[in-house]
Amino acid sequence: MNLLDLFKSSPQKQDQDRSDSETIRKISLAIDKLPQKQAKYIAAFAFILGRVANVDLHISLEEINEMEQIVERIGELPKELATLVVQIAKSQHVMFGSTESYVVTQEFNRQASRPQKLALLHCLFAVSCSDQAISVKEDNEIRSISRELRLDHAEFIAARSNFRGFLNVLK
Repeated sequence: MNLLDLFKSSPQKQDQDRSDSETIRKISLAIDKLPQKQAKYIAAFAFILGRVANVDLHISLEEINEMEQIVERIGELPKELATLVVQIAKSQHVMFGSTESYVVTQEFNRQASRPQKLALLHCLFAVSCSDQAISVKEDNEIRSISRELRLDHAEFIAARSNFRGFLNVLK
């Protein structure tokens, strides 16, 4: 199953879920209205955020909250929709993270501009320090993602330096 498919609902699924709350129906309709390119971008962005959050095999409430705020801001989405996107990305990452991580990051790399990649890099550090510390595992995962996005080492270091006070390796 394609990650984007989770952000689009099928007519059959909509018919089956008539009992869902009005909020869920509105969110589903909003996702269906997003242009496919935007939906793919947001889905990949959220999934990659989850990649860093789940590197320790646990996504904390602080990390979830930070991811939701970032997706809401970057995706220019209503809060409810950003929450749903993050929850879907989180679930997908828990289930398929190790097999999908590289593929999703490569897709993001193909479609994102350099400024968008740098914005993601900063957001990865923001998610990882949401619990007031960036672990060595999180730092290493962000470094790997930076390489997969073909960002320069200097760009990685510049982004990382903004979060230097949270790095466990320096404490």
